[in-house]
Amino acid sequence: MKDVPYQAESKVQANGIEIAYDSFGEAGAPSLLLIMGFTAQMILWDEGFCEGLARRGYRVIRFDNRDVGHTSWLTEAGTPKIGAVVAAMLRGEPVQVPYRLLDMAQDALGLMDVLGIESAHVVGMSMGGMIAQTMAIHYPERVRTLTSLSSTTGHPGLPQASPEAWETLIKPAPMDKEGFIEQAVPVWRIINGPLVTVDETFIRERARRTFERGVSLAGYARQMAAITASGSRRRALQSVRVPALVIHGDADPLLPPAHGIDTAGAIPGAKLHIVKGMGHDIPAVFWPELIEAIASHAR
Repeated sequence: MKDVPYQAESKVQANGIEIAYDSFGEAGAPSLLLIMGFTAQMILWDEGFCEGLARRGYRVIRFDNRDVGHTSWLTEAGTPKIGAVVAAMLRGEPVQVPYRLLDMAQDALGLMDVLGIESAHVVGMSMGGMIAQTMAIHYPERVRTLTSLSSTTGHPGLPQASPEAWETLIKPAPMDKEGFIEQAVPVWRIINGPLVTVDETFIRERARRTFERGVSLAGYARQMAAITASGSRRRALQSVRVPALVIHGDADPLLPPAHGIDTAGAIPGAKLHIVKGMGHDIPAVFWPELIEAIASHAR
């Protein structure tokens, strides 16, 4: 760990909010921006994973999306009703939500602006992949390469999550510390899929850190509304000319592999990398394969 320079967590004002971030690697190295998924804090990009990428010659930056962890919570925006958002979309009516994925993409760009980063290799996981895709669609000059990990085009005809995995998304987490930590183990057993043995000690510690950094159920609803209201990117992705890599686990219960295949098919020239046995998380057993794929693509 000591061989990788580390810039401790700090906050910046960007795109009208306060964004928490930290970084690994030499300050002058090419920037590699990591964007995490729905309800997930930046610490789900594990320190060891970030260090592994930094050792490949990158300045690795991770940050909390809006409404999670130490980044601003948009409490004044209220709690959207997802059912009402979906119903309005089905009726073809204008949809009112606190923000959309484009706003979250502009958060990432705002952070890059403050850090003096003209363009970055952008890696997004799940919802973070949706945000990264949105950056490549609307701001291609800021994206040196795109890696969409365990994500989707958002096309409505794609296979749905397993019932068990879907329940982990819609069932509210306990808001007491002990309950929050204990529920994390069965949840991540499901999310990781049937082929991964979950390290319960690691999961509990990650859940403890998550809870202590800050959890907002209303914020989770706002993020879900942003995903829902932003709709499909399949058609827009056809215009992307950024070098793209799509990585997906073949055992993903939340976004089945067809989502990754669809993403790769939508982006001209995209490379598809299927990870055998991987679900919707990035446990240490997959780090070498993922780090090699991401770093080689960026290179």
